[in-house]
Amino acid sequence: MSACSNEARYAIWHRDDGSVVSCTEKVKVMNENLDEIAQLLQDALEDGILMEVSEAQMKDVLHKLVDALRNPYAGRE
Repeated sequence: MSACSNEARYAIWHRDDGSVVSCTEKVKVMNENLDEIAQLLQDALEDGILMEVSEAQMKDVLHKLVDALRNPYAGRE
């Protein structure tokens, strides 16, 4: 197996110029990060539901957290 292949478990990752990020280690890190995030989100949703918070409200708050993310590297080229 080559050092750069693409395991598209979540997405085929692209750079801003549209080229594919295909390095195995980079894709592996992205997938592992998303696995962890997915589990944290699921845990938070379940906790909220167990505490009688509306499922729809929990999902809305989680979406807002994602929407509020900012790129700390923007403009540092």
